[in-house]
Amino acid sequence: MGINLSKGQKVSLTKGNPGLKNIMVGLGWDVNAFDTGADFDLDAAAFMLGSNGKCPTEKEFIFYGNLTHDSESVQHMGDNLTGEGEGDDEEIRIDLDKIPSNIEKVAFTVTIYDADKRRQNFGQVSNSYIRIVDEANGSEIIRYDLGEDFSIETAVVVGELYRNNGEWKFNAIGSGFQGGLAALCAHYGIDAE
Repeated sequence: MGINLSKGQKVSLTKGNPGLKNIMVGLGWDVNAFDTGADFDLDAAAFMLGSNGKCPTEKEFIFYGNLTHDSESVQHMGDNLTGEGEGDDEEIRIDLDKIPSNIEKVAFTVTIYDADKRRQNFGQVSNSYIRIVDEANGSEIIRYDLGEDFSIETAVVVGELYRNNGEWKFNAIGSGFQGGLAALCAHYGIDAE
């Protein structure tokens, strides 16, 4: 049985799971049942951050337009355009052993594609979560349900993996941003087109 985290809670991943190497980060959500006149397309992404909290280059921004890092340590499994159905809507696979030594954190985010044009925000999304699964045995190690009511935000930093004294830990962040993906990219030092 995995650990259910609250916002701001930190937990060690590798300490209680010796030998943990390959994890799957699953992100899921449901769209509330009212019509905005456009489909919701939510996108998960991973920002691989150096000690300054920024991506060293644009290659450390893993998303639907750049699915796999050169090191093969972070791999986005592809864009889900509808978010329909049960279970994870998008998945990111991580090989902890392959994460380059200059990367201290991997931040996981979800944004709403074309949110401004479609007049959409996270207030219209429910049951959002992130979970971390040990790929060796399929067991869920951690789950964080974003219970907060985001009313105007179009991007959310869900959580982050980070190195601490040779261990990998996870921090449940759950902080919203206005300005969608462009705002997140600016925050993490990426020049978004």
